[in-house]
Amino acid sequence: MKLKNLSQFDRFYFRIKSNRWYWLFSIFCRLSLAYAFIFAGMVKILGERFASGLSTNHPMGAYLEALHQTGYYYTYIGIVQVVAGALLLIPGTVLLGALLYFPVIVNIWILSYALRFEGSYVTSPLMVLANLYLLIWNYDRLRYILPFKQFPDYKVFKKPVKYDTRFPGWFVISVIAVVILVVLGSQFGHEAMPRNSMTDCRVQFTDTRNEGPGYTFCDCIHKYGRALNRCLEEFERTKN
Repeated sequence: MKLKNLSQFDRFYFRIKSNRWYWLFSIFCRLSLAYAFIFAGMVKILGERFASGLSTNHPMGAYLEALHQTGYYYTYIGIVQVVAGALLLIPGTVLLGALLYFPVIVNIWILSYALRFEGSYVTSPLMVLANLYLLIWNYDRLRYILPFKQFPDYKVFKKPVKYDTRFPGWFVISVIAVVILVVLGSQFGHEAMPRNSMTDCRVQFTDTRNEGPGYTFCDCIHKYGRALNRCLEEFERTKN
C-alpha cells in the first residue's frame, strides 16, 4: 500500500500509527482508563457506596447515595465499568472497550461539571480526551461503522516491523498544555465551588471580599443540604 494514494488525513493517520511514542501513549491511555473503571466498578459490584466519605448534604454525595440505593441497577453500572475496563486491556477488543467506555465517561464528566464535584472535575475531562484518543487510534476499524459514503480501500492497520522513533514534541507540549488548562479551569473556573467539606469550602472565601456570602453558601451546601443551584443563586444575589 502506498501512502501517496491515500487522502491527507489517512496519510497523517498512518504516520501517527507508525510512531512508537504515539503507540506508547495509546497503551498509557488504555491502562489508566482500565484501572479507573475496574476500580470504580468493583466498588459498586461489592455493594459499597462510591466516595463513601462524602456527606449526603453535598450535591454529589446525595446523588451517589440515591444511586447506591437503586440496588441491582447500581451493580449493573459497576459491571459495565469493569467490562469496559477489561476490554481495554485486551488488544483485540480495545475498540469495543473504548466504544462502551465513551458514553459512561461522558456522563460522568457532565455530572461532575453540573455539580462542580472536585473529585472528578479534573480527571473526567482528561479521561474523555484519553477515550477519544483511543477511538481515533482505532480509526482503521471504527471507520466501517461511521456514516461515510466512501473511504479509502485499505484494510486494518498492521503493526510495523520497526516503529518510527522520532519524538513528537508538539504533541507532548499539547498534552501538557491541555492538562494545565484543565487544572487551572478547575481551580479558577468558578467563583464558588462546594468542595468536599465545610472546611475546604470556607477556605476559598476566607479573607476575601465575599467571605460572608461565601460562608453562607457553604452553610447552604454542607449544613442545610440544599440544591446547588439554589445556593449559587443566593450567593450571586448577596455577593459584593
